[in-house]
Amino acid sequence: MSDRKFAVITGASTGIGFELAELAAKNSYDLLIVADEAKIEEAATHIRTHGANVVALEADLATIEGVDKLLAAVTGPIDLLCANAGRGLGHGFLDQKVDDWRRVIDTNITGTLYLLQNVLSDMVARNDGKVLITGSIAGFIPGAFQAVYNGSKAFIDSFADAIRNELKESKGVSITTLMPGPVETEFFDRAGMMDTSVGASDTKSTAEDVAKDGWDAVMAGEAHIVSGWKNKIQAAVAHVTPAAVLAEQHRKMAEPGTADS
Repeated sequence: MSDRKFAVITGASTGIGFELAELAAKNSYDLLIVADEAKIEEAATHIRTHGANVVALEADLATIEGVDKLLAAVTGPIDLLCANAGRGLGHGFLDQKVDDWRRVIDTNITGTLYLLQNVLSDMVARNDGKVLITGSIAGFIPGAFQAVYNGSKAFIDSFADAIRNELKESKGVSITTLMPGPVETEFFDRAGMMDTSVGASDTKSTAEDVAKDGWDAVMAGEAHIVSGWKNKIQAAVAHVTPAAVLAEQHRKMAEPGTADS
């Protein structure tokens, strides 16, 4: 009988999710990795080099049907869920198409909650399992020119705290929130933010470092981890800074055309 555990990692084709999947494979987990692009197959090929059994699934986790497709692909108990799939969106809210901002909400909130509800129900019934939810320090900051994304992460950060309390009697189940700042991934390009100060910055955290922080925290059963010392300072300052000041600071980072400011 194999002593390998089983992990599900979403948003695993690139970035933080891919790095989390590598860490899981190196730590004797077999995996189901999921993303909404065909590149997930390429990621699986690489991750298999670490000796893991890896199933790749292309599914749109902004939809209930996509999450159901993920759940149908699970053949046994989930020991670890990394709910990492997320989508960003830059520019002014009034300039955004309804379909675009709805997709951010459906990916970051609706699909994530539906997945968590299903997976956590089984974990609580078994009183065993670990969950890592990718939130963000963006959830502490009113995100001028990134308003829907930051609002969605404020929801996720808060939601994770709430369900952690609801499930506190299930001692065998842990829920960890990973809260990075800006990370050097395809996020800013996909969000249409490469003409912004934050998008063009070369001081972002690496996906590898953020994933390692998240991995260590979820394995230790910690409630939260803010990845990176600069982000820890920013998160602490955000708690005592007026919202209007934070929004203005964020504007300077995220307003289109500020890349060279």
